[in-house]
Amino acid sequence: MATLLRKIGLIRLHDRDTEDPKHHQGSLKGTKGNTKNNTKQHCQTTNETNNILSTPEIKAKKLDQHSSKDKPSVKDKQQGKDTNEKQQMGSGGGGGIGVGKSATSASIPPLAPQRQHCTQVRTRRLMKELQEIRRLGDNFITVELVDDNLFDWNVKLHQVDKDSALWQDMKETNTEFILLNVSFPDNFPFSPPFMRVLTPRLENGYVLDGGAICMELLTPRGWSSAYTVEAVMRQFAASLVKGQGRICRKAGKSKKAFSRKEAEATFKSLVKTHEKYGWVSPPVSDG
Repeated sequence: MATLLRKIGLIRLHDRDTEDPKHHQGSLKGTKGNTKNNTKQHCQTTNETNNILSTPEIKAKKLDQHSSKDKPSVKDKQQGKDTNEKQQMGSGGGGGIGVGKSATSASIPPLAPQRQHCTQVRTRRLMKELQEIRRLGDNFITVELVDDNLFDWNVKLHQVDKDSALWQDMKETNTEFILLNVSFPDNFPFSPPFMRVLTPRLENGYVLDGGAICMELLTPRGWSSAYTVEAVMRQFAASLVKGQGRICRKAGKSKKAFSRKEAEATFKSLVKTHEKYGWVSPPVSDG
């Protein structure tokens, strides 16, 4: 039985090995034909697909998709816009000026020329007043510059009302003048000077601790740029008499010097008080 099966297998193998080559060639031709047909059919399918993709509607859709990929989003646009604005605001070189910088330059004027102008106005005004005081020579007041500083004056008040008790005190104590210090701020004459008594030590007469002077015209609210130093000193002389000012003769206290720091603190305090309750300044005629 095994021998019979081997024979059958060999016969089959023999038949397979001894098949007609022509039969194989025909089979190959058939296969090649089928391959050609399949290839031709595939090419036709590809061409049809290409024809479908080449229609105007599909082309437009593809272009839109491609452009949407390259086109920046709204968020990217906004970020780019903010970046450009920051660069424009920060850029100062080149041929132009940034928007932010130009707006700032237009709204805020340079400080140096303004300060220089104020200094020139103050200098001209004080030079004019100093010359006028020296020209009059009425011995009402005399002026000395502190360390040759035009903006810091020591003013000697030589005269007060001769019928007053203060004048009698000056005669009895051999006090030739009342010495005051007048310092002028940067924006003088549009702001008042700071004035205080140095010597002698006075009581009453609107003269307070440190030598501060209680006068409304020495405050920003009561000041006018039309006031001259001479006019201010005449008003002060009248205030001394009106307020019954006297030279201090108390032992120990009379020799105590006035302090600028104390005068500034006292003046600031009295200004707040009088702005709340009002001011009383005697007219020059009362002196």
